[in-house]
Amino acid sequence: MNHQDSLESVRGMTVLITGAAQGMGAIFARTAAAEGVQSLFLWDINEELLQCTADELRQQHPQVTIHAQVVDLSSRASIERAAEKVRHHGGVQVLINNAGVVTGGAFTDQEPDHIEATLAVNTLAPMYLASHFLPGMLASRGPGRILTIASAAALVSNPNMSVYAASKAAVLTWSDSVRLELERARAHQVKITSFCPTYVSTGMFAGVNKMLFTPILSPEQVARKAWEAMLRGTPIVLMPWTSKLGQVLRGLLPTSLWDRLAGGPLGIYRSMDGFTGRTAAQSKARPDGRG
Repeated sequence: MNHQDSLESVRGMTVLITGAAQGMGAIFARTAAAEGVQSLFLWDINEELLQCTADELRQQHPQVTIHAQVVDLSSRASIERAAEKVRHHGGVQVLINNAGVVTGGAFTDQEPDHIEATLAVNTLAPMYLASHFLPGMLASRGPGRILTIASAAALVSNPNMSVYAASKAAVLTWSDSVRLELERARAHQVKITSFCPTYVSTGMFAGVNKMLFTPILSPEQVARKAWEAMLRGTPIVLMPWTSKLGQVLRGLLPTSLWDRLAGGPLGIYRSMDGFTGRTAAQSKARPDGRG
């Protein structure tokens, strides 16, 4: 990648962040505001927490125009209505596909509504958003960025995570395929970044078991790395280093041997056994960057 393709910051740009009310989304929002973004669109389904985050940013960064929009990302109609309002303000130059839902448990216990909602939010919503805003980024001929928070689960099969892993695998391959299309079209000013962390302590993965040599990551740590990768235009980032090692081992070893390692000393296949997820009380907590 040409060093000139990197961005130093989002100063003066228009940024849209999904899942912006708490956790990593709120961290992204604070980072954008601190860097001097011109306009900031914050999308979330939780109106109360969204307004708290928006009010905080307005107070701390009065020079930034904040648009807080309650959007149900599982609804294409809701996305289209909100996107039309964003386009009315001139579109965006940076799109952060951060929002996600986690579905855990055996596949036979998954309700069809839960399956559909997981795929709608994790997979379809980023596609719909890119279809709305990517053409404008390309037409402007200025720098543009799309950061999609995928997951290391997109790369490793895992018991009790089938629906979530499938949704993230789909969004990862979609995101990186769009990157290749832009490179083929020589649209070098727009960069696509797919970010794949392991478990992050936002509350969404409450109850998961630790894996060997793989800590539960802090949202601050992950958001910082993802933001830096987005500015640079790094195509794909796996975090932490054990994810890369796991990919090598899975590719080299026979499936039976990999299964024994992942289900035994590495602890991957047992990591979702105690999963509970974010409780209703946690979802109502003040957004402080920890979910």
